[in-house]
Amino acid sequence: MDILLTHGPMLVMIAGVVGFFMAWGIGANDVANAMGTSVGSKALTIKQAIIIAMVFEFAGAYLAGGEVTSTIRKGIIDAAYFVDTPELLVFGMISALFAAATWLLVASILGWPVSTTHSIVGAIVGFAAVGVSADAVEWGKVVGIVGSWIITPLISGIIAFIIFNSAQKLIFDTDKPLVQAKRWVPLYMFLAGFV
Repeated sequence: MDILLTHGPMLVMIAGVVGFFMAWGIGANDVANAMGTSVGSKALTIKQAIIIAMVFEFAGAYLAGGEVTSTIRKGIIDAAYFVDTPELLVFGMISALFAAATWLLVASILGWPVSTTHSIVGAIVGFAAVGVSADAVEWGKVVGIVGSWIITPLISGIIAFIIFNSAQKLIFDTDKPLVQAKRWVPLYMFLAGFV
């Protein structure tokens, strides 16, 4: 506890620098994933893509980031294991953030697909399981998070399959695809906007 009282401001600055490093890695990776096809097809210039990314990445973090942050902050590890040594939690979380940011940077440089969420969840689980005890990890929450990584793409794939097949049958395989497109595309656009 004395370490936190004595070096608190310095730890906050270190956490801020490491957090900035992580944010930079997220931007380098996620924005490239989101905007690569738009810029590659010349639908957007790099400048337009950066402006769009700035607006929507900030909006996403501001509007929807609280739940993710809350789960990562409170849901993965049991804070009761750190009551006697809170500095271990601080050092562990900074280390997990630094490890995830470093992995994002390495994977992005090498052009490998990487997930920010997978990286930070894995780093936190690793720090808690190795640094404290496997009992410090809330395995039920971790299973729920990992389950969402499997279920979400599965549901997306099923929906994409349904949309593709319905568009094929309702629009492309008809005698007058343009007429059918004018009829069905507004419904598809509504559904996309609704989702």
